[in-house]
Amino acid sequence: MLRIGIIGTGGIAGAHIGGYLAFPEECEIVALADVMPGKAAEKAAAFGLANAVGYDDPVRMIAEARLDLVSIATPPSTHAALAVAALDAGVNVLVEKPMAPSLEECDAMLAAQERSGRLLSVVAQNRFRDDLAALKTVLDSGLLGSVSHVRVDSAWWRGMPYYDLWWRGTWEKEGGGCTLNHAIHHIDLLLWLLGSPTEITAMLANAQHDNSEVEDLSVAVLRYERGLAQLTSSVVHHGEEQEIVIQGERARVSQPWKVIAERSGEGGFPERGGDPELVAAIEAVVAQREPLAHHGHEGQIGDLLGAIRDRRAPIADGRDGRAAIEVVTAIYKAGIERAFVALPLQADDPYYRAGRLVEHAPHFYEKQRSLAEAATS
Repeated sequence: MLRIGIIGTGGIAGAHIGGYLAFPEECEIVALADVMPGKAAEKAAAFGLANAVGYDDPVRMIAEARLDLVSIATPPSTHAALAVAALDAGVNVLVEKPMAPSLEECDAMLAAQERSGRLLSVVAQNRFRDDLAALKTVLDSGLLGSVSHVRVDSAWWRGMPYYDLWWRGTWEKEGGGCTLNHAIHHIDLLLWLLGSPTEITAMLANAQHDNSEVEDLSVAVLRYERGLAQLTSSVVHHGEEQEIVIQGERARVSQPWKVIAERSGEGGFPERGGDPELVAAIEAVVAQREPLAHHGHEGQIGDLLGAIRDRRAPIADGRDGRAAIEVVTAIYKAGIERAFVALPLQADDPYYRAGRLVEHAPHFYEKQRSLAEAATS
């Protein structure tokens, strides 16, 4: 029975708690920690975790609770220090997205994982969705041919009070805006589907949140070997209509699900009716895939528990988390410097280092309010 601890008891902690509770024969939540006095004990009581001890000091919890695995669900600026402390204490780690605000911090986490021999997993819960796994299955089948263009709309909407919470809306504490903290999900999916791009350019803006330093909108273009990908990261899109559209050599697939396959007629114009045989073949690939047994955080936690048990790598590991941060860093560098940024980024690149983004990022506006806890409604 694995002993589980959770650091950070804000809203996302509930997803971690629920994930662990789905596997009662494999693990038990024995400790929670939060720097706000009494908050960890309150969270434990709210979820009926009668045997879990509440701590006001995460480092003390790591030292005393004899943990096998800890979830880190705290603001991004704290991820690296907490993950390194846990790994160096011999504890496996699941850290919320984003992995850390800088590549330097990501590499410190990976170094701790390497010297500890423990596992480090970064939350990528959308890999554990049947609809998105279907896209991966179709791409891997080869039926689409080479990829021409991918459009990713990481479209969210947040009102002004969203940035009143003390750590949000600042480059120092949040690490960035919607590109880092919302689109990270879609960036991970893009890397999972296509691998790493070779070059990125981007523009950043704050269109609607004048109580925040950080961007609430960015548009990036990513170059692959032959094709391009287009990523919109936003918290200003009404309706939150998120979409991934993959245009291949032979067909297009997307989520929400749609498949279209053109066939060339005379002169290269699309033939009426397209290619129904290819459409049917793609639909058959999707219909034949085995549905996931667990989804979202629960699915990722189940995989990580199995990885610890079977002594294997988890599906979403620390290197995956770092790869997403590399893309985010390149988007920020491209937007700030008005440049084309080649990947991979090297360790001597100024934007590799912790603090470089804070020093050079534009303050679109200044943060006006700083609340200890977010309002709920």
